[in-house]
Amino acid sequence: MQINEAEIGKRESFIKLVEELSGQNLFACYQCGRCSAGCPMVKKMELIPSMVMRLVQLGDEKVLDKNTYWICASCYTCDVRCPKGIDIAKVMEALRQIKLRKNMNYVDIRKIEGIEELPQIALISNFRKYTG
Repeated sequence: MQINEAEIGKRESFIKLVEELSGQNLFACYQCGRCSAGCPMVKKMELIPSMVMRLVQLGDEKVLDKNTYWICASCYTCDVRCPKGIDIAKVMEALRQIKLRKNMNYVDIRKIEGIEELPQIALISNFRKYTG
């Protein structure tokens, strides 16, 4: 697979944006997989956290089409387990912010059933995390 210069520039811009938003050195990750092994939400994710890190390192924006960064509970288990001290929850938050800046919300309020009975604080938390 050959990548032209325009694609390379696009990928580098994506990597730089994720690094700026997260404040993390993405290339410190060497794919040991400890983050994925300890993640309590991994069964619900389309990609495990270490795969997300690899795709972001490659500048592959297809990672934004997966649900992993929405499912991340930001529990920091991955952060504790990472031998390089990468805060992967911040990387996941950066991916959420990139997606939300494109005005693509993950939650549609009109599709939530029984919204009147849900705790207000849970709804507010949900909307802060999953909508722009």
